[in-house]
Order: sequence, then structure tokens, then C-alpha cells
Amino acid sequence: MKENWPKLIFVTLVLSFFTFTFYLYTSTNFIYTKEYNRPIAQRGELIWQKYNCQSCHQMYGLGGYLGPDLTNIISAKGRSEAYVLALVQTGNTQMPSYNLTEDEKKELIEFLKSTDASGVSDPRSFKINLSGMITKNGK
Repeated sequence: MKENWPKLIFVTLVLSFFTFTFYLYTSTNFIYTKEYNRPIAQRGELIWQKYNCQSCHQMYGLGGYLGPDLTNIISAKGRSEAYVLALVQTGNTQMPSYNLTEDEKKELIEFLKSTDASGVSDPRSFKINLSGMITKNGK
């Protein structure tokens, strides 16, 4: 009987893993919006990566610490698309100016708008549910 315990534990863990995986992938708790997948926003993410913006700025609390978190920069009070474009073009004491093409500007703004629409950036206000899903204020 003692010889079967390792096998029983292994089978139980494997079944638990597949049951939990099935639950996560069939759960309706996660609402996926297709706005982020728009081709313009995807090209904007490539611009974000090309100019290495994440080395100074954060998205969803992840990234560099020199610049501010830009997850919700478009909808932040006192900020707008025009503000972001002006800062990217002219820079400031900590941020260099970039000579982006008109297409690159539109793509970067679309990426920031899509990220802004996807959620909020302050991870301290998130709640982690038992399923592993993250929600805002327990919703």
C-alpha cells in the first residue's frame, strides 16, 4: 500500500492541474477586448519597443522607473494625446526628443489609447482571486 502513495499523489496533482487549467480557460471572468489587436495599435507597440520606451517608462507597473507609468496617460487628468505628442517631439530635461514620422506618431498614440482602454495601472489596487485572475476592487 505504501508503494502506491507516490503514484496516487502524482495522479491527483495531474488531475488537479488539468481541472484548474480547464476552469481558467472556460471561465467567463475575463473579458477580452479586441481593441488592442487593431493593426495600428500593434504597430504602435513596435514603435514603443523600437525606441526602448520601457527602459524608462512603465506599463501596468512594470518597466523602468525614470519616467512615469504610461498605462493611463491618455485619460489622466490634465493629459491628452496632444500632451503626449508634444512631450515626445520636444522632450524635457529627463526625456530626449524623438523625430517620429506622422505614421509613427499615430501608431504610438493608438497603442497608448488601446493600453489606456485596457485597464488601470496601479497594481496595489488589484485583488487576486482564488482562480488566479486579477480584478479591480474585487469586481
